[in-house]
Formats: sequence, C-alpha cells, structure tokens
Amino acid sequence: MTRDVERSSLDLRYMGHRMKSPPVEARLLVSIQERGIEKPLEGVDVEDERILLNGFKRYRCAKRLGLGVVPYASLGGDEATGILEVLRSSSEKSLTLLEQAKFIDDLVHDHRMNVAEVAQTLSRSTSWVSMRLGLVREMGGVVREQVLGGRFPLYAYMYILRPYVRRDGVRKEDVEAFALAVSGKKLSIREIEQIAHGYFQGPAWFRSEIDGGHLTLALERLKEVPAVLEGCSTFEGGLLKSLAGLSKSMERVISKSQHPKLGTRTFRVQADILLTGLLSRTGALHQALEGLHDRTREAQGGLPPASGGHACSGDLPATPPEP
Repeated sequence: MTRDVERSSLDLRYMGHRMKSPPVEARLLVSIQERGIEKPLEGVDVEDERILLNGFKRYRCAKRLGLGVVPYASLGGDEATGILEVLRSSSEKSLTLLEQAKFIDDLVHDHRMNVAEVAQTLSRSTSWVSMRLGLVREMGGVVREQVLGGRFPLYAYMYILRPYVRRDGVRKEDVEAFALAVSGKKLSIREIEQIAHGYFQGPAWFRSEIDGGHLTLALERLKEVPAVLEGCSTFEGGLLKSLAGLSKSMERVISKSQHPKLGTRTFRVQADILLTGLLSRTGALHQALEGLHDRTREAQGGLPPASGGHACSGDLPATPPEP
C-alpha cells in the first residue's frame, strides 16, 4: 500500500547500489516538476527504519525541488525480502546488470543465502546468479564506483575494459588508473575503445599522456596514426571497414534504443520486423566474430600485438609524434 512519508525519514544505505544517469535524472526532474512523483519510492520497513531500495532518482529530484513528502510503498519487513522483490521485477524497472550483481552479492554475503537459494527464489539458473557474483567481484571497488556513479559506461567496461582485466600481464592497478583517467570526460564508446587499445597495448609515451590527463592530445595523436590499409588485400581492407562500421552501428543502437520517445506505431511495426530478422542472426554473427577473432589471435601467437594496433590499420609509433 502506498502512503506519503517524510523524505528525510528514508534510509539511503543502498544508494550506492543503484546507477546514476544525469540525462535520465534531468528529464525526470522536469516530469516531477510538472506532474509530481507518479510512482512511489520502494523500500522495506525494518523496525523503525524505512530503508529505500528503489527510487533514488526520484528521491534526488524531490530533494532538488524541495519536496519534503514523497509517496512510498513497502516491499516487506526485512532487507532480503525487499531485495528479492526488486530483483524479481527488474525487467520492468530496468535494473542494470551491475545493479543486479550488487544486490545478489549482498544476499549471499550479508544475508547468508547461497547461490542455489537465490537462483531458486528468483526462478533463475545458478549460472545466471554466479555470473553476476563474478562480475561484482572482478570489477573492483574503484571501477565499480565510476560505473555506478554514471561516470564510466557499463557497456564500455563489459566489452572494452573487462577483457583487459582477464588478460595476463595487465595489473588491476592499471585498469583502475585507466578508468579514473577517462571517467566523466564525456567520451564516446568508440573513443574509450581507441584510448584503451593504446593505453594497454601501445607504447609507454601514450600511457603517460593518459595518466597525465592529456586525453584531448592523446585522441589527436590517434588521429595522426596512418589509417591506410597498407599490407592488406582489397578483400581484407573491405572486411576491416565493415567491422569498423559494425562497431559504430552497435554503439548507436545501444545508445538510442533506450530513448523514451520510441513509441509511434509506425516505428514499432517496422522495428519489430527488423529486430526479428536481426535476432535470428545474432547467433551466427557471434559465431563468425569469435571464429575470426580466434584466427587473428592465432596468427599473432595467441597474444595481442605488443605495439598496439593491427598491422593493417596503422600502429602507434614507439616514440611520440613531433608536435
């Protein structure tokens, strides 16, 4: 049952478990200013405390607007029950992978549930639960703080930074230093990918520029690297261009697919047709990319190129370019 409560009475101990998104919060602020808080904040009532679990964006908006009273709904009388309820409804409330991982980590470590119990309660597989536990432990506190703070994209961690976390010879401290260096700089996924490639696989001078905060200069120097496909056949060059185009298209789709304005009937009908075809081929695409990746790594002795960059796409020089 929803009831109005004093905003100041809410316990915010789980605020660090939830992802911040300044653009989303800015739109929500306008909405609340015009129509008020339409969905109640959710938490659990433990003794005399109201512990907030869901609705932190609404809470911060209410605080900015000076709203002392907010709508609130209780999910139960203990934290574990409330967390499980938030996880069950995560598909509706768009709980991110990392947010799920943080809550599951609490269930296992703070509330003494084992993996099998969590999986059974949520009607999920044990591998689903274990993968999320592994993610939150592997990520480390420094990187996790940047991701949850909305300063480093979760997608960039999962598909760009995480492979380096698992790579021999890459220290945890280096991964954390990179995340701190690029966080909050409003870089695109493509720019983060380029900088990461030079940082972890390029020469020492490039890493020094990133560690020194010279991101703009580093990006300019990446542009100076020859983009010609020298040494590649016409067929190979065409495939490299297709892969680069695919990467950019993926970034655009990931970014735009969450936009709230995607609601017209014409869009839904056409998108459904396209998505049905795309989803039917994702398995084949994934298999093809993995096979190609295996072949390229095998050609380099199973290791990434030491100098940063592929032979056909131009390498960063061992010494910095002349200014």
